[in-house]
Amino acid sequence: MLSFFSTRKGIIVAGILIGFFASFLQKMGNPPNMGICVACMERDIAGALGLHRAAVVQYMRPEIIGFVLGAFIAALIFKEFKSRTGSAPIIRFMLGFFAMIGSLVFLGCPWRMLLRLAGGDGNAILGALGLIAGVWIGVLFIKKGFSLGRSQKTYSIVGLIMPVIMISFLLLLLFKPQLPSGALFFSTEGPGSKYASIALSLGIAIIIGFIAQRTRFCTMGSIRDVILIKDFHLISGIIAMLISAFIANLVFNQFKPGFAEQPIAHTNHIWNFGGMLLAGLAFALAGGCPGRQLFMSGEGNGDASIFVLGMIGGAAFSHNFAIASTPKGVDLWGPGAVIIGIIFCLVIGFTMREK
Repeated sequence: MLSFFSTRKGIIVAGILIGFFASFLQKMGNPPNMGICVACMERDIAGALGLHRAAVVQYMRPEIIGFVLGAFIAALIFKEFKSRTGSAPIIRFMLGFFAMIGSLVFLGCPWRMLLRLAGGDGNAILGALGLIAGVWIGVLFIKKGFSLGRSQKTYSIVGLIMPVIMISFLLLLLFKPQLPSGALFFSTEGPGSKYASIALSLGIAIIIGFIAQRTRFCTMGSIRDVILIKDFHLISGIIAMLISAFIANLVFNQFKPGFAEQPIAHTNHIWNFGGMLLAGLAFALAGGCPGRQLFMSGEGNGDASIFVLGMIGGAAFSHNFAIASTPKGVDLWGPGAVIIGIIFCLVIGFTMREK
């Protein structure tokens, strides 16, 4: 069992399960083509906490909680929980910040991009091309010596912070305290009002977090490995996820091909591409896609936790400052924010290279 997780069969099984579970969660109540979307779900959590006031995207998503706790459980069982931190924290925060901006201009993280493809959304093709282009640029920097520096071993309590935060979020979700400010906030319409049961979502997410921690499942990493070292191990799991979700969508009658009127999507191809280019570049420089960052934060990686917090901050900023797209199209400051984010990532890539 220990060796199975590191095999090609292991990563393929992980991809099959994640693809099926994502489609199944959609069937059970999660938003269309968004059975699992790390960026969207972190955005919803930011809304539930009142960090933004976009009323249609506010919900304390148990999937994010489960991803971290599942990885935490796996790391403890297999003795891989290691508290470490200290590698360019402010840069990691800003990379998470801009990765979220790119994702919300596109309307989805790499996982949702795959799920949108599996659901028939042709607009996700532009997102996939943008993601590949962004990771490719990041790989060029890596080849030239780019590095955020090495994390260092630290006190155990540091690595426990993110799991404790997620347990706190779970308690808030279960007890739903209503404070004078109005928090917690929960959508009564829109994507935030659509969700599977807490028990089902949390249980599935814990399973995904567990197997993803064991297999090192990562969308960005799969593309990086193909470009950098011609290694197809990780990408075999990504392909399995795509095929599994596609088959499940056919079974559940959730496959609707086309470009127009796709759920929670827009047809501006330039910024579908540009948003995911920014996200892919930020993920490559940070060393993992948003799902992988959550799983690493469950392993005790404080640097990944900083990236996650940066994404939540980026979600709040995006909705407060007219950056996040809507099904009607790209919002006022979305294109400008993507351009600024790309410039930031390029500056970081050129200036943080080891001699």
